[in-house]
Amino acid sequence: MIETEVIEQLGPEVQQGARQRAIDRARVARWDLNIAIFLFAILIAVVILLFQRIDIEFVAPIAIVGLSAVWLVGWIRGKKLYHRFYEEELLNASKSVRMSVMKAVEDTIEEKVQEALRQRSY
Repeated sequence: MIETEVIEQLGPEVQQGARQRAIDRARVARWDLNIAIFLFAILIAVVILLFQRIDIEFVAPIAIVGLSAVWLVGWIRGKKLYHRFYEEELLNASKSVRMSVMKAVEDTIEEKVQEALRQRSY
C-alpha cells in the first residue's frame, strides 16, 4: 500500500487525476479475452439449445445466469484492477513530484554556485 504521508503530500488535483486514470485503465482492462470467450460460449449454448427446440423457458434462465456471471466477474475484476492501478498512479505521481522537487533544488543549487563563481571572479 502507498504510505499515507505520500498521499497527503500530493495535491487533491493530482489525486483526482490519478483516480480518473485508474478508473479508465480498469474499465478497459476488465474486459479481456477470457470474458469474450465465455460470452461466445453462452451464445453458442443458447443457439444450440434453441435449434434443439428446447423451450425458451429453459433457455432464457441459462442465458440470464451466464450474462449475470459475466457482469459479476467483470465488476469484481474491475474493482481489483482499479485499486492496483490507483496505487500505481499515486506512486508515479509521487515519483514525478519528487523528481520535480529534486530538479528545482538542483537548479537552485546550480544557480547559487554560478552566482558564487561570478562573485569570486569580480
